[in-house]
Amino acid sequence: MGGERDVQHGETGESEGGAPAGHPVGHEGTRVDVTERVAWSVDGFAGLAVALVLLGLGGWLAVLGIIAADAGEGGIGRIVGGLAIMVLGLLLSASLAVVAPGQTRVVQFFGRYVGTVRKQGLRMVVPLSTRRNVSVRVHNFETNELKVNDADGNPVNIAAIVVWQVADTARAKFAVEDYEDFVAVQAESALRHVAMSHPYDNAATEVTLRGDTEVISGELAAEVAERIALAGLEVIEVRISALAYAPEIAQAMLQRQQASAVVAARETIVEGAVGMVESALAQLEQKDIVELDSERKAAMVSNLLTVLCSERGTTPVVNTGSLYT
Repeated sequence: MGGERDVQHGETGESEGGAPAGHPVGHEGTRVDVTERVAWSVDGFAGLAVALVLLGLGGWLAVLGIIAADAGEGGIGRIVGGLAIMVLGLLLSASLAVVAPGQTRVVQFFGRYVGTVRKQGLRMVVPLSTRRNVSVRVHNFETNELKVNDADGNPVNIAAIVVWQVADTARAKFAVEDYEDFVAVQAESALRHVAMSHPYDNAATEVTLRGDTEVISGELAAEVAERIALAGLEVIEVRISALAYAPEIAQAMLQRQQASAVVAARETIVEGAVGMVESALAQLEQKDIVELDSERKAAMVSNLLTVLCSERGTTPVVNTGSLYT
């Protein structure tokens, strides 16, 4: 059915001008519609034993036929039968395949996909078939460091580590040309898209690349997984490995970050100083140590704030006269 559908699209998929007719290319009829299934296989040691028995039996019959032919007793039939049994034994021995841990064998019979062998050890598969090795071990790679503009338009350099593995061996082998190159390209495309969707930093309510690494990693993993599902691959984890402003704006952004840090620190200092002044005035009035009018309170507040908020040590000035003279 799939082959007939491909042929029909090949015949009617374009108009006279060469433009696609009906569905866009890539949505109907052009993808390889195949999923993994279990291939027929038996224990390879039993198959090897049968193959050796057949080879031995065929050789013995052939030798008997040759002896009979030399004696003039007509042993041609035995020779032919012995050779046929030996050919059958050779076919069985050629059907043996070794499957290592973390590896699979994708079996094709004259080009047709018949299944995948995942059982480890020596296995005997369909005779006259070809077997291709596909690893299901966990892979990981680091993307190239990309230069993209974040949501605020600032250029940033970003890279990520992608951990993935093959889930469907049939799709990995037949749906794409090279599944390792496919996942590398799609991962960089997803990384670029996610990086452009969020600001680097200094966002009060939005998710930022620098401040919300767990959220960004989750979004990135979901996007990569969606893009590579076509090839039968699955994502285990995606993590940001490098993130920084581009060199041309790094110094300016560093100054902005430093200014923001200074402003935040000064706000904390002033807030603490105001509380200390308020507490000092309240205790002076409560304990009736000195009676302060509004002008003297203003002078004391000014002096206390100067001492508490100054970045350097203050030098007191002793007034020997009166505040009003």
